Amino acid sequence: MSVSRIALGAFLLSLATPAFAADDIIIGAIYPLTGNGAQVGLDAKAAYEVEADIINGTHPKIPMLMGEGGGLKNLGGAHIKLVFADSQGDPQKARAEAERLITQEHVVAIVGSYTSATAATISQVTDRYEIPYMSADNSSPSLNQRGLKWFFRTSPHDEMFSAAMFGFFKDIGAKTGKPVKSVALFYEDSIFGTDSSNVQRKLAGAAGLTVAADIKYRANSPSLSSEAQRLKAADADVILPSSYTSDALSIVRSMNEIAYKPKAIVAQAAGFQESGFLTGAGPLAEGILSRSSFAGDAIKARPAIVPVQELFKAKQNKSLNDNTSREITALQILADAINRSGTGKPADIRTALIATDVKGIDTIMPWVGVKFDETGQNIEGTPVIQQVKDGTYVTVWPFDVATTDAVWMK
Repeated sequence: MSVSRIALGAFLLSLATPAFAADDIIIGAIYPLTGNGAQVGLDAKAAYEVEADIINGTHPKIPMLMGEGGGLKNLGGAHIKLVFADSQGDPQKARAEAERLITQEHVVAIVGSYTSATAATISQVTDRYEIPYMSADNSSPSLNQRGLKWFFRTSPHDEMFSAAMFGFFKDIGAKTGKPVKSVALFYEDSIFGTDSSNVQRKLAGAAGLTVAADIKYRANSPSLSSEAQRLKAADADVILPSSYTSDALSIVRSMNEIAYKPKAIVAQAAGFQESGFLTGAGPLAEGILSRSSFAGDAIKARPAIVPVQELFKAKQNKSLNDNTSREITALQILADAINRSGTGKPADIRTALIATDVKGIDTIMPWVGVKFDETGQNIEGTPVIQQVKDGTYVTVWPFDVATTDAVWMK
């Protein structure tokens, strides 16, 4: 399905009509809107605004859950109102903003927050105040293992993502005759990096792979030259980086400066999936692989991708990526639960979230679906592996949903 230019224009015009304040269901969104992660936060803001516009607006039906527009039907057509807060990427700032959104803005739920470190503090606050927290794009496995009752995560976490990576290694090795024998772990010193590396170390051991290098570095380091030298010396079959955008750019540039071209890089998404990385790295990004929640090229299986992609491009002049697609889906699932709650009250929203059972075809994601376990984790989020080709990520695994073959260990 596609949205014509006329229909898209009419849709965007219709969104200019403001909602009545009495109808608003207020949801807080906490992201880094200033500082090193500002662009990620601004892209997230645009993604949430697109999904809120789809839910609230009057427009041709988009073939996905909450795609008919017109507001929340079970709440008399109430509209979603988003209130954004700036975490600056600081966990303590995120904690304070969560409290402010709850006590002063009177939000019924909070979504966020890009970094797992900020999600850890936000979710503590929301549990204390008994407000649902929808973790949209935080991947640390430990987040849903703390006994919290108000935490929900639509996206896969790093154990699920890493399992997909090692499943890919097995399949691509069998297909090409080039098996992975060694890996190099490269990760920042945050909850994201530490949890990711712990999982990968365990999976490497279970698969009988040699960990040729285990490199922990300080996030936002001014230079990663020495780390690049260590990676070159290890010369593993695959480098497994867990890094945000500035560090992702720094390590590929540092490796290039010493004329080191790894056999393969398979990233834990994060900064490697950002448009800022693809633009900044240019040709250095070619051939890099990454796990992903999103397969933007899977338009036959997920027809809603096309119209949603057009709306996001109209707002942000860029394509959806692993992060922004997860943000759209998180608000979609949260809004559906609010609608099914019948009241918009936090306790009823939580009950509705627990009962969520959404099929993948009703989203833009390549997942089996969305169904939460007792910890609030979606157990039907199925990752894919993508590779940069001609400056764009394309899906290469699982092979039955791939749109092209992977270029492997050349």
